[in-house]
Amino acid sequence: MTKLVYYIFYTLSLLPFRVLYALSDLEFLIVYRLIGYRRKIVRSNLTSSFPEKNEAEIKEIERGFYHWFCDYFFETIKLLSLSDKELKKRLIITNSAEHEQWFKQGRNTAAILGHYCNWEWLSRVGYKMEQNRRVGLIYGPLHSKAFDYLFFQIRTYPPTGVPVPKKQILRQLLSWKREGRMSLCGYIADQAPKWENIHCWLPFLNHNTPVFTGAERIMRKMNNVVYYVDMTRPKRGYYQMTYRLITDDPNSLPEFEITRRFFQMLETSIRNNPVSYLWTHNRWKRTYEEFNRRFMTVNGKIIPRTKE
Repeated sequence: MTKLVYYIFYTLSLLPFRVLYALSDLEFLIVYRLIGYRRKIVRSNLTSSFPEKNEAEIKEIERGFYHWFCDYFFETIKLLSLSDKELKKRLIITNSAEHEQWFKQGRNTAAILGHYCNWEWLSRVGYKMEQNRRVGLIYGPLHSKAFDYLFFQIRTYPPTGVPVPKKQILRQLLSWKREGRMSLCGYIADQAPKWENIHCWLPFLNHNTPVFTGAERIMRKMNNVVYYVDMTRPKRGYYQMTYRLITDDPNSLPEFEITRRFFQMLETSIRNNPVSYLWTHNRWKRTYEEFNRRFMTVNGKIIPRTKE
């Protein structure tokens, strides 16, 4: 079953972009018009994030989002067979050489990003690096073995691009360091954390937002040079990305400052082009008020409140 799913999607990936986008247009009609996949969540997220926009503006963003969302699916599948020649035309990295400059100084780098534009295409950023470098691509294993295998293959780009389960990333980074192998590690850091993993709240898109801080802790431990991935989509099927320096001295910054700067930069990207953000994610389902009912801070540590 696992290999069957892979071969079905691999065969689909062999279709040219124009055919895949025709399928995407059909998928849009089904997902948005017929099924209305998560439309309530999308509308709620957009309305609360952009209170200054009227209903017509919100609906325009909503339609644009679903068009992009369907494209995202087929663009991701295309990675299974996308040639390097085609990749280099469609994914432009403006300043990849910055990483090599740090590598030559013995400094590993980290890139922090959100679910914006096509984050799966970032698994291919190693095409501009020397083959002895490594790009660590953190992922959460899926419950379905068939789709876990499929996305592992999508995200693998030998020899540079290496998918790493999120619970193993620190061990992998330390292993590469012992081998003397320079690396860039990418962290998607805008998901909604579980209650017990909330250590920080930040303003983001008009919400008081609970955020993950694990990426920042690893970056500090590894003394990484930290970049924000600024990605844009000039037209259908083409992406351009630029690494924006957040800090080259992570341990000189106050706690959570790297995370705060990341969310500020991500919000700027989203406001510039809101259709390319993952609005189907129920990002603000956990509120600060509910958090305070569940937890309290004792000696700087967050612990559950005792049930009476």
